[in-house]
This record gives sequence, structure tokens and C-alpha cells, in this order.
Amino acid sequence: MPIVGARGLTVVRLLRMGMSGLKGRDLLSLVDLSADEMHELLEIAAQMKAGKLTPVCQVKGHVPVLGLLFYKASTRTRVSFSVAIYQLGGQVLDLNVSSIQVSRGEPIADTARVLDRYLDILAIRTFEQQDLETFAEYAEIPIVNALTDLEHPCQILADLQTVQEKFGSLSDLTLTYLGDGNNVAHSLMLGCALTGINVRIATPPEYQPSEAIVQKARAIAAGKSEIILTSDPIAAAKGAQVLYTDVWASMGQEDLADSRVPIFQPYQVNESLLAQADRDAIVLHCLPAHRGEEITEGVMEGAQSRLWDQAENRMHAQKALLASLLGGI
Repeated sequence: MPIVGARGLTVVRLLRMGMSGLKGRDLLSLVDLSADEMHELLEIAAQMKAGKLTPVCQVKGHVPVLGLLFYKASTRTRVSFSVAIYQLGGQVLDLNVSSIQVSRGEPIADTARVLDRYLDILAIRTFEQQDLETFAEYAEIPIVNALTDLEHPCQILADLQTVQEKFGSLSDLTLTYLGDGNNVAHSLMLGCALTGINVRIATPPEYQPSEAIVQKARAIAAGKSEIILTSDPIAAAKGAQVLYTDVWASMGQEDLADSRVPIFQPYQVNESLLAQADRDAIVLHCLPAHRGEEITEGVMEGAQSRLWDQAENRMHAQKALLASLLGGI
């Protein structure tokens, strides 16, 4: 599947080779990518967004079909994946979990082997990372993590694209994440480690991210950037070029939301905290947001917010990923 730019340059020439190695692979975690592959994906996404690349995919002589198997509600992930595959010349099959046999107890391994015969690529949004890994074990088509309770890799591809658009480079930057040490925090640490961004994770002491993920990120970042955990939101925000937050209670934790508010209140991204950051800092949020809780209305709608660029970039980053997994470059 050649991807040709507006002036007839293939991405092979544009990016000096490298992405053909993604063909047919899974993306279950950002650790599935090398640093070079991450940077090249971001460059492809930028070129696509700028209209310099107009890819069209074909797999074994037919347009590719992307399956979406979502066990959790979704707006940005569902729509961005759907638009991305359409713009690549493919089609999407939105699988309703309640209407297929997994809802009646069919083993994941059986569902995976059947869907493997119908689809060309499958994006899954679910709870357990192990379920995603089971799909990947029994299906030969690429499996993409569209969110689990452990990681959210596609979100971070879009986040890094947004940061790169603002600063022109991912070098010599510090990103501060404030809130719950959840799946977004996990993937941010891994993505920033791959790209050399310093990361500060500011959480209440009892809500720190997974120690296993922290150790993975630090191993990747060794000698290139720092991964710092703290419970001090002001110290974490001081001088940072990016402030990032997420809801204080993730999907499936809605019954805990009210009890978490007083615990997380000091980590709210508000005008006072933003004033501690670099004067050119930007604010990110993976959305949906609870205005007035983890982020104020004024910051969301302020001049330093990049939330809507960030949401748009889900489509561009995922289009680059899908094109690479389906056909290589």
C-alpha cells in the first residue's frame, strides 16, 4: 500500500523508511513501539493533517474493514477511528457487544478466531488488559488498544502530536499530569519516555500509578528524560510546558466520584495552578471533562487550552497508525 504525498513523494522517501515493520502488528501498549517508530508515526500524522499525504489502503485486493468492539461508552474514540478508516478508503463495522455472542458467554478466544476471518483490523475498548491480550493471541489481524483500564495508547499519540504542533519539537519539555494515576497517566509516562519528555505525575498518595508501569517508563527514559512522582501539585506544575488532567473517577468508578472530590480538589487545573507553569504552557484533557471539578471552565476555554486540537488529533494520529498497521509504508 503506497502512501503518496501531494507532490508525489512517498512516505518511504519522506521519512527515510522504517514504518513497514508495523504491518500486521498489534498495538496493545506503547511499549509495542520503538522510539523511532513513535516519532515516525507522529510525523506521518502531521503530514496527513497538513494534507501532504493522501493515503488509500487496500488489503488483499479489497478495501480494509475495521471492526470496533467497544465494551465501554465512547465519543471521540469511536468517531475518530470511524472517520480515519473512511478517509483511508476503508469501511468500519461497529460491533455492538450486547448483540454478539460474547455477551452470552462465548469465550474471547472463539470470538477472536471468528472475527479474524472477517475483518482486517480490530480496535477494542474494554476493561481488562488481559482480555485484549487474549484477542491478540488468537487473532492474526492487528489488534489495537482503544482503551483498557491499564492503558490508553491511542490517546497519547494524539496528545504528543498536539504538543509537537505547539512547540515544534518534543525535546527539552516537561509535561505535568495532575489527578488520578489511571490508564491515561500510565500511557503518558510510556509515551513521554519514548519521546524524551520529562514527566511529573502529581496524585494524592493513595492514587499513584502502577509501580510496574512506572518502572517500565523509567527504564525506557533512562538517560533521556525523568519520570517523577509527587503529591505536590504546585511543585509539579512549576515551569512545566504542558499541564494535563483527566476525570477523577474513570468509567466504571462513577459511584466513587462524589467521595473523591475533596481528595482531588488540590489537583484541580485552575487559573492559579496554570500561573505556576511556563508562560507559554498549554493545557490538555483527554475528555470528557467535568467542568468545575478537575479543570475550571476558564482554563478549558482559555487561550492556553489545546483541548479541541487534541481531540481532533485523535483522528489524524489513528489514521497514521491504521495505515501503518494495515499496509506498511
